[in-house]
Amino acid sequence: MGNKNKTISFRVNEDAFEALQEIAEERNISLSAVFRDYVDQLVEHDGRVQVVPEGDLEARVNDGEDDISFPPTVEVPKRFIREHERLELEAEHLREQLDEYKGYVNDLQDRLDDEEDEVLLLDELDDEEGSYQLR
Repeated sequence: MGNKNKTISFRVNEDAFEALQEIAEERNISLSAVFRDYVDQLVEHDGRVQVVPEGDLEARVNDGEDDISFPPTVEVPKRFIREHERLELEAEHLREQLDEYKGYVNDLQDRLDDEEDEVLLLDELDDEEGSYQLR
């Protein structure tokens, strides 16, 4: 499929609407273009967009903060990244275990539903082919 445009609608108070109209008039663009520009920036920076008045940004630069970049970047130690990756792998392993346990419980529930009056012994379940092993 092609890239289709979608419509987003929301409500703002009257003051915000007037401020947005002024922004659009200053830039000589439509109000829709203001929102499209904002959404494009939001997508481009993974949702890390901060709207600040240009005067505030210029004041920061003039105060000696020449290295201002947006979105802000932070240097992360390698040990933190390794720990994060380890935790991701552990979480994936735990999700797999959870799925396995859910399958085991569902199998027991199905057997219980099929054999309402019979007693199921766990030792007998282990002897059957396709048995489960709890870790």
